[in-house]
Amino acid sequence: MTRPQLSIVIPAYNEARRLPETLSHLNRWFRSTTLRTEVVIVDDGSTDGTAKVAREAGGEGISLLRHTPNRGKGYAVRRGMLAARGERRLMTDADLSTPIEELPRLMRELDHGAAVAIGSRAVAGARIEVHQPAYREAMGRVFNRLVQLLLLPGLKDTQCGFKLFTARAAAEAFGACRLDGFSFDVEALFVARRRGRRIVEVPVVWRNDEASRVSLGGGGAAFADLFRIRFLAWRGVYGPAAASEAAGGGEPGPST
Repeated sequence: MTRPQLSIVIPAYNEARRLPETLSHLNRWFRSTTLRTEVVIVDDGSTDGTAKVAREAGGEGISLLRHTPNRGKGYAVRRGMLAARGERRLMTDADLSTPIEELPRLMRELDHGAAVAIGSRAVAGARIEVHQPAYREAMGRVFNRLVQLLLLPGLKDTQCGFKLFTARAAAEAFGACRLDGFSFDVEALFVARRRGRRIVEVPVVWRNDEASRVSLGGGGAAFADLFRIRFLAWRGVYGPAAASEAAGGGEPGPST
């Protein structure tokens, strides 16, 4: 079987309502590209018709992974990224809050040697068309300051759910990750940089969806997880740091 050039991994928890339009949108986009693609939907213990919707949309290029009970978005993304077969692997949210049409911006960065390209709402050129509530935006700014202080200096937005990895970087990062909650993005990027992989932030269009799954409790746990990531690194769980980490992360060897 020919290896896909691109895998799109979608974590889904009770997404029966939003998933049909998302898959329809992706199918329309697939018809405009020459890329060999696959979609990996990871049903994270849903209690609605998410699995049924995914199966009905199934066919060549769309696969469904299921597990119960609900384990968390981090677990679902990790499972999907490691099961994906694509040379490049995109994680994106079920609501396509960043439109798939933004993907070429990230692809270009990988063409130029980056191992990871992340959609960002906080760099020049980004456009937020629908904002989060003010308290969420404030919490996000505080969270990012702490992320930069403790783990990932220089990255202004680690939480936009639109991230593209080479196959090699995805296997390294997600293969070492341990967290199942909403701070999984930070952990995966931390591991990637620790392994010497170059990460580039790319301005994207983003639209908030009112059906966001992040609760205040989940957001609070994400703050605590930043210290847990630092502790796991200190214990050697993520392996030794590459020599290039101190310089901001390089991309040694082939990126795929």
